[in-house]
Amino acid sequence: MDTEIQGDDFEYKSGYLKEDFLLFHIKDKVNKEFDFHYHDFNKIIIFLSGKVTYLIEGKAYYLKPWDILLVNNHDLHKPIIDISEPYERIIIWINLKFLEAHNYDKCDLQTCFNLVNEKRINLIRLSNDAENQLRYLISMLEASLKSVEFGSKLLSKTIFIQLIIYLNRLYIGENYLKDSKALKYDPQIDNILKFINENLNKKLSIEELAQKFYLSRYYLMHKFKEETGYTIHSYINQKKLMLAAEKIREGQEINKVVYECGFTDYSAFLRAFKKMFKKSPRNLLDEE
Repeated sequence: MDTEIQGDDFEYKSGYLKEDFLLFHIKDKVNKEFDFHYHDFNKIIIFLSGKVTYLIEGKAYYLKPWDILLVNNHDLHKPIIDISEPYERIIIWINLKFLEAHNYDKCDLQTCFNLVNEKRINLIRLSNDAENQLRYLISMLEASLKSVEFGSKLLSKTIFIQLIIYLNRLYIGENYLKDSKALKYDPQIDNILKFINENLNKKLSIEELAQKFYLSRYYLMHKFKEETGYTIHSYINQKKLMLAAEKIREGQEINKVVYECGFTDYSAFLRAFKKMFKKSPRNLLDEE
């Protein structure tokens, strides 16, 4: 794997996670503004200390120590960091295939991430008891990952699954948000984002969105950029291309994917795909 530390996050050059999961414990002071970015894997961010606001899909989360953010693959996100204090966090990258391999009857380990998409709340804010349990699991996981004793790799996977089960229980139990001051967003833009992500197989023009949500074209474009950091056209295009890449990795026929992701012109799709991923759709599977 080829990675670079980029302050809050890691730039994953290939964009594709081959390991079951990776954990990074980072503490630093980085004087840098970060761009919105996404991953092809799910991510857990455990905020430990500092002054950080995290932006995820049009929502701003004001974090407290031991807050947890669940970030789905393809969620556009970035931190806004106050460098007056060191920023400490734990970041865990998760290979969805690993979770799928450990699903059992009535126990889908991706449930919490699926519910994030449904409820559109990424934050889990813990009670004191829940925080103590999380601290225990994280300390056990970090210790096992550093260990070279017999069975340490298997033990790490076992503790990681325990952690995922615990986070699922917290989210299913609706412990995902208790403080309204922790979250700021525009409900109207949130509904538009939800509509876009549920209809990526359609053309989705600015005019149609403005008409559907009873907004002027200018106001929609201005408010969307203000709340998300993206123009509507750029957001829709990137989301469609992310979906197309996912379908191609799953083995679907490229011509069919182009149609299913709402593109009407293959040449335009190909140019946009190469610009975003720096490779053609047919070469995308080379990273597998």
